[in-house]
Amino acid sequence: MNIENFGTYLRQGNMAENTIAAYLYAVKEYYSRHKELNKRNLLVYKTYLIEKFKPKTVNLRIQAMNKYLDYMNKSRLRLKSVKVQQRSYLENVISNADYAFLKNKLKKEENQEWYFVVRFLAATGARVSELIQMKVEHVQIGYFDIYTKGGKIRRIYIPKSLRKEATEWLNSTNRTSGYLFLNRFGERITTRGISGQLKKLAVRYGIDPAVVYPHSFRHRFAKSFLERCNDIAFLADLMGHESIETTR
Repeated sequence: MNIENFGTYLRQGNMAENTIAAYLYAVKEYYSRHKELNKRNLLVYKTYLIEKFKPKTVNLRIQAMNKYLDYMNKSRLRLKSVKVQQRSYLENVISNADYAFLKNKLKKEENQEWYFVVRFLAATGARVSELIQMKVEHVQIGYFDIYTKGGKIRRIYIPKSLRKEATEWLNSTNRTSGYLFLNRFGERITTRGISGQLKKLAVRYGIDPAVVYPHSFRHRFAKSFLERCNDIAFLADLMGHESIETTR
């Protein structure tokens, strides 16, 4: 499949390393599903992408495959991109399919720290500035209280299933106290550190980086909550919005 040579070909075209990584990922994924490079297999792959990802991610993979087809002198097999509807900024949110894909990839590769960063953001609705303040002790009791302006308390709940998983992870690393998410120096991770790594993970797994950012998972939490329990006033309390209009 000439992956290394394809990488060299892309670098010769002065492509950004992030784009190259995303293109190589798409081609590797194609070959993990299909042995031969032909029109039928390409269309099957495209169907798989449409069923699994948002249009922007689908088009990123299609662009990658088309570039690869040019490299292989098989331009006649090029795939058409899918239509991307214009959406408001709030809809630039990671889909359930992309979230599940990212979560499962991290778990499969035993990238536990980042698996739990993603899980905690999406399952609690915490802001990234709140997430970095969470401690092991909060996992043990099941919630995290934040004191807001005017002496109010906002309680962030940690779902039972997430508590159970996180406790097993913490026990395996012999951690009984301290901040939950640490950097490679053993210090509390920064919000910038989380944002930067999420973008790298998006590129690594071929997901549109525009939908992989900390606040996207908070929106994912809100959307999932409303799908299960259509109570916007309760959601406003959970998210710590002073005005219900912000939530709306």
